[in-house]
Amino acid sequence: MKSINPATGEMVNSFEPLSDKGIEKIINSVDKTWHHWKSTSFFYRLQLMQNLASLLKSNRNELARLMSLEMGKVLKEAKSEIEKCAWVCDYYAINAENFFQPENIPTEAKQSFVSFQPIGTVLAVMPWNFPFWQVFRFLAPALMAGNTAVLKHASNVPGCAMAIEDLVREAGFPENVFRTLLIGSNKVESVIKHHAIKAVTLTGSTPAGKSVASIAGSVLKKCVLELGGSDPYIILNDADVERAAKICASARLLNAGQSCIGAKRFIIEEKIYSQFLELFTQNMSEASYGDPFDS
Repeated sequence: MKSINPATGEMVNSFEPLSDKGIEKIINSVDKTWHHWKSTSFFYRLQLMQNLASLLKSNRNELARLMSLEMGKVLKEAKSEIEKCAWVCDYYAINAENFFQPENIPTEAKQSFVSFQPIGTVLAVMPWNFPFWQVFRFLAPALMAGNTAVLKHASNVPGCAMAIEDLVREAGFPENVFRTLLIGSNKVESVIKHHAIKAVTLTGSTPAGKSVASIAGSVLKKCVLELGGSDPYIILNDADVERAAKICASARLLNAGQSCIGAKRFIIEEKIYSQFLELFTQNMSEASYGDPFDS
């Protein structure tokens, strides 16, 4: 598996994909860890999660640089992404215990309530456009809930995937509470069907989501999907056309143009179409591209 700098075409690093035996060993180790991890206190998990947040903050520049090298993200945006990951760790560290308190439900029965219990090892299949954030927004709540996790990251950001695993370990979490699986997409089905995997979450394309959902459904495992789409940006006659064109260009260029919520499709009323097109084209032409490290 190779990570290639998209700005230069040069190889940043290469990693050997896991064998089937290696995959089995990691999943079993993470599952074994879960049987101890699920019994730890929220206070203990909170301390480790806050350690993780601190590590993200103190290593922000180095981690942002890795993200820009592998994904091509502008360095300023990469630093902001690391800060957001630290925020989400702190957020769930502080709030998780309250989120998972039992909820009493009034019914005709003597007592009815909802209880939140750890489910086991969760598989995350994550995309490359936000290589740290997409992982941490699943990982922080999953670990605080008493689950363990394995990550199948996008094949072009293996360095980011391994860096996240190292950070979790350095923060003091048990050795196998979270592990990265360096595998291709062709191995995902067998991982989902593994007896120790209890749920799967995916952020990605609609075809990928359909595939993961059908596999998870075939073995009755829970899945959470965030899939791509292209909702229209609608501009009506009474809009501030100059402002709308500027916002549209900014939205289209968000995250080097690789954001699932970036504006991609515009519907403009005919009366203002020509004016919008001219202004939008002008705004887009003023954008520069090149070395993401160039401020």
